[in-house]
Amino acid sequence: MRAHPMAGDTVLAVLLGLIDMLLFVADGLADIAELPPWYIAVPVNIAMVVPLVFRRKSPLWSAYVVLVISVVHATLQLGVASVAGLAMSIYSVVVYAGRRQGLVFVGAVVVSSALQLALDQTDELFISVLFLAFGIALCWTLGEFVGARRAYDVEVEARLHLLETERDQATRIAVAEERGRIARELHDVVAHAVSVMVVQADGASYALESNPDLARRALQTISETGRGALGELRRLLDVLRSDDADGEPRVPQPDAHALAELAERMRTAGVPVELETNELGDLPAGVSLGIYRIVQESLTNTLKHAGRGATASVRVHRTGDLVEVLVSDDGAGRVPQLAGSTQRLPGGNGLIGMRERAHVYGGTLEVGPAQGGGWQVRAALPVRLDK
Repeated sequence: MRAHPMAGDTVLAVLLGLIDMLLFVADGLADIAELPPWYIAVPVNIAMVVPLVFRRKSPLWSAYVVLVISVVHATLQLGVASVAGLAMSIYSVVVYAGRRQGLVFVGAVVVSSALQLALDQTDELFISVLFLAFGIALCWTLGEFVGARRAYDVEVEARLHLLETERDQATRIAVAEERGRIARELHDVVAHAVSVMVVQADGASYALESNPDLARRALQTISETGRGALGELRRLLDVLRSDDADGEPRVPQPDAHALAELAERMRTAGVPVELETNELGDLPAGVSLGIYRIVQESLTNTLKHAGRGATASVRVHRTGDLVEVLVSDDGAGRVPQLAGSTQRLPGGNGLIGMRERAHVYGGTLEVGPAQGGGWQVRAALPVRLDK
């Protein structure tokens, strides 16, 4: 019935028509003289049940056609199709057209029935009125129940569709955020490692003949830096390839505790780094990683742009629920600029990544020339520990 409503209604209409035809034949065999001829009874019976086939597709049109034909059908006393058809029509209008249209149709049924009862002048007027009222109330109540059920089902389907849409949207947002995070990680790892390797390779080429020991140490630094970068890249690619959380253990993410190792690696690359930190032991993992990456990117920029002989200073201090990061260099080889200069600051991927890392944790980032020359990066990240 739900999959093919018109087919089901067709079956009901055919059964109702057959019942009336059987009653007509039975009355004919009983020699009831007031029966109309068959060439009138058969077309009226067919016309009575045909509109019921369309009661769901066109409930109002079907209902009013049934109402008009039911007057003729009931007057000729051709069976129960007029009563059953009106009952089905009231139910259909309430369910598929709404209460307002249902009230109008019920009013039309009441007026039509009252006129028929007045013309018939039957002795059982009270019983007929009671039967009419009970039938209308029953059909209306059934229509209200089914209509409310249909409205509930429609609302549930709409909510499910909305939830699926929101879930898909949330999934797309999560994928975009994860891709952005991995892109930042790849940039930080590759940029730092390649910068160190380029500087060391240049130094090794100059010292290859005059100072073989220095060249050998530079090549060793290149090898160690390359292996470390490959290890981090493999870890990130493993995360991309595998959704299984029970796979092989991953290499831990670097954090604020690895700043000393990072500073030592930069000293080996030829940039003297002065590191100053206080207690950073219980930082959240994301904040700690963000601090490490901001310092790493800042020192990488120093290595690439500050020129030969540049020195850097890294200061990471936690005060209460705020961690302040200051990375500065003396900018040897860079044209000194005033801190208040209006020159447009660079906005490459590295600086964009640092800003995103700071903003994602509700922090701030300031990048620009320092007083008296050089360059500095200042970040402030709030600490939110889960209670």
